[in-house]
Amino acid sequence: MADTWLIVGLGNPGPRYETTRHNVGQLVVDELAARRGESFREHKGGARVVETWLRPGAEKLVLAKPNTFMNVSGTPVAALARFYSVPPERTVVIHDELDIPFDTLKLKIGGGHGGHNGVRDVARAISTADFPRVRVGIGRPPGRQDPADWVLSPFGKTERETLPMLVSDSADAVELLVAEGLLAAQQKHHAPR
Repeated sequence: MADTWLIVGLGNPGPRYETTRHNVGQLVVDELAARRGESFREHKGGARVVETWLRPGAEKLVLAKPNTFMNVSGTPVAALARFYSVPPERTVVIHDELDIPFDTLKLKIGGGHGGHNGVRDVARAISTADFPRVRVGIGRPPGRQDPADWVLSPFGKTERETLPMLVSDSADAVELLVAEGLLAAQQKHHAPR
């Protein structure tokens, strides 16, 4: 399946975490599925998946939300990559990023994990850090708030007003990455609004 892309939204399972900053990656894959009128189903690889297309006749997309907690996301990502025969260069990981201001997104391939345990575990499980990432900015916590508490807290009122646009822009970035490559997606989505 040379034209299949695995698009993974990192997050934590269950209703308690659905609206937290740490789950913004899953919000993006929810948006990608909604655009195609698709619903997630359980997969034996330890995730909920949607099998769909970028557009009719184009690349196949496997949208995935691991059923595991963020810090152990690698096992289901590796299982899905094996099942669908998707190499690392077509395994896109969407995740929250503390070091990027809220309402900003950045794309890259490879590099370090920046302290993000979900990204670290994916790199460990697939034996490489060379996979595309859509890094959705959530910004640093105010004052001396612990970053671990920050990522597990819901978006604030002002953030919730902007969040749908950020999620939509992130979904657009994923689609452009698949259709035209990293550079095209970076050129469009790294520029300030």
